[in-house]
Amino acid sequence: MLRDMSSTLFASLPRRDQRHKGEQYLRGLLTAKGRRSIRNVAACLGDPTLEQTLHHFICNSTWEWQPVREALACWLGQVISPQAWVVRQMSIPKSGHHSVGVGRSFDLYRNQMFHGQQAFGVWCASEEAAAPVNWRLVLPGRPGEGTPSGASGGRYSGHTVETPEECATTAALEFATLHGAPLLPVVLDLPVRDPDALVRRFGAAGVPVLVRVGTGARFTVEEPALARFGTGPLPVQRILDSVKGRRQRVGRFDPGAPSGVRHAAAVKVRVGPATGAPVSRDVRQGGLALLGEWEEQHRAPSQLWLTNMGSVPASTLLSLTRLADRVGRDLADHGDRAGLRDFEGRSLRGWHCHMTLASAAHAVQVLTADRAREEGYFPKVS
Repeated sequence: MLRDMSSTLFASLPRRDQRHKGEQYLRGLLTAKGRRSIRNVAACLGDPTLEQTLHHFICNSTWEWQPVREALACWLGQVISPQAWVVRQMSIPKSGHHSVGVGRSFDLYRNQMFHGQQAFGVWCASEEAAAPVNWRLVLPGRPGEGTPSGASGGRYSGHTVETPEECATTAALEFATLHGAPLLPVVLDLPVRDPDALVRRFGAAGVPVLVRVGTGARFTVEEPALARFGTGPLPVQRILDSVKGRRQRVGRFDPGAPSGVRHAAAVKVRVGPATGAPVSRDVRQGGLALLGEWEEQHRAPSQLWLTNMGSVPASTLLSLTRLADRVGRDLADHGDRAGLRDFEGRSLRGWHCHMTLASAAHAVQVLTADRAREEGYFPKVS
């Protein structure tokens, strides 16, 4: 599998020695013990003198990481038949201040502050497997101040200071709109401040999207059967309370459930922007819809989503949102063993190059896991 992947992954590298180093580094990520630092990767390959060579390849070489990421997405597309691009935060705790992008951040999944790097990954996801194909790092500083001062040597070259929401959105759109990439829905697995504006941005790019919304969000109701609510914006809780009788019972795979399947109730309601802003043509073709899910009937919704795929059935939309769980499980099971949190350098370029190859290592880890062989998920993999 490694040879098959490498021939696709490194085809864009212009020199044979670069392709060889790329495969060496990938092999080292898969076999190193402990942290996947460049030193440990070189040592596990049986030649400690490789450390300087691999350090130069990751941090200073001229190869471009974006074509390699595109090749990885293409290779994964043939193997796992992805259903969506899932965008998820990954926290990378750091004890010092010298690594690129280190600062105080909020971990969305542990619900706590941490000191380190905050990255957003775009994951190629199906119900059976998920692997990251693109990354963007949140850089410290205030929004709108541009490239941080003192960022000499191209440390932050090509990046401006962004909010986490902007960082996640940019990471998704720059990959989802690539020429030749499959047009898959984007599942944005983080709460956003202005879901209206975000969905309009994706709609203008022609990209279908599902984004989390909070209980404080407000929308206008556009369901003909709910015309009694008038034209003014309403809180999402009131909108969903009005359609309790229309909930559908939907099952989903859950290895923690006694039967392997967990059931939930879901409903979809057509809505419009609370601000009265015009809806882009791409969004209007599907229409905006609010999706609610209840794990317990008499409690508040466990998840709320806004989408520009209003014509898609609620059960299909719900299956897309559950791909975020698949990403979370595969990150927890394989992310650290692939080295996704282990880059120790100071350059942004080095971080991107390492993350590109660590993403490929993660894909190999996922596809060669025991559950994949036992359950026969991947017939296209030898």
